[in-house]
Amino acid sequence: MNQDRPSGTLRRRPVQKRSVERFERLLDACAELLDEVGYAALTTKEVARRAEVPIGTLYQFFSDQEGLIGALAARNLEAFLERVAVRLEREKPEGISGVVEVAVEEYVAMRRTITGFGVVDFGAVGRDHTLDPALDNNTAVAGRLRSLTASLSGVQDDAELEIAVRVALECADGVLRLAFRTDPQGDPQLIAECKRVLNSYLDDRMRSLATRGERPSGRS
Repeated sequence: MNQDRPSGTLRRRPVQKRSVERFERLLDACAELLDEVGYAALTTKEVARRAEVPIGTLYQFFSDQEGLIGALAARNLEAFLERVAVRLEREKPEGISGVVEVAVEEYVAMRRTITGFGVVDFGAVGRDHTLDPALDNNTAVAGRLRSLTASLSGVQDDAELEIAVRVALECADGVLRLAFRTDPQGDPQLIAECKRVLNSYLDDRMRSLATRGERPSGRS
């Protein structure tokens, strides 16, 4: 059964309160173990034991270990987007620099405080399709950030914006990984450089995208 189910998928989402609680306990246990033993040593058996849930229950929700990791990454992404949305609504920053400030600060805060986030944030190192079997992790995240960027910047939500968001995300991913590789709490100078790079690139791109309809046709 389920032989055609791709690796790393979620079998079913819990609905009843008891099932939701077990589901969340499994994700919490997974996150704890990632911090303690790392990705390579993680096993579904130990996750189930730590969560005090029968191993059969784990497999009712997740097709395999990759499915468990994918659900944790998805939960992290939803938490990040919610944190960013709440701050943007509260602070109402002006311009792309304010959005960059909030997004980077919230990511850094989660990296410092959320269990397992340093091992699996919105994906896992070496696992390119944690969130979506059809998309690499950064492309999947960029897809979620694109509409937010469009609404805040006033630019058209199209393929050009998608490329801009993907490039910005790749830049942020690389620099922030370096920041936390240099310092377990995130090197402040490198975090500041990440913001500077994103501000410079996105400010230029958003201006360019916003004025596309204003460009002269070149006809006399």
